[in-house]
Amino acid sequence: MACAGDNFARLGVAASIELQQTDMFPEGRANLVMCNPPWLPARPSAPVEYAVYDENSRMLLAFLAGLPGHLLPGGEGWLILSDLAERLGLRSPTMLTDAIAAAGLVVLGRSDAKPIHAKSQAPADALHPARSREVTSLWRLGVAPVVH
Repeated sequence: MACAGDNFARLGVAASIELQQTDMFPEGRANLVMCNPPWLPARPSAPVEYAVYDENSRMLLAFLAGLPGHLLPGGEGWLILSDLAERLGLRSPTMLTDAIAAAGLVVLGRSDAKPIHAKSQAPADALHPARSREVTSLWRLGVAPVVH
């Protein structure tokens, strides 16, 4: 929270942003809701690891399940997520798209980025085979239309 507040101030947008600490969603609805959950579905063993590990994909699944109830009509949920868990065999290749559909959401668009960090280009790194193929995606999600 302190880091986000500092970033908002540094970027000159603090006056137009309300920073709230909640378990998942604040009250109300919005045109845009963003989430960048931890990427690996494993149990953290130290506080700093909560930025990387999301036990049983709790945060990811809670975001998807709660998103329809927090979007204004025509609003979008943006999910930023790496596929490293899938590449390491920690999450099934269809888990994310299945969870999106189960939450009553549709994919409105997707932008992918390949890694350029040093570890993705270091063959001696133990995770190089996965990191070199990793894709981080911005998923644009909307509420699925009701079919009568």
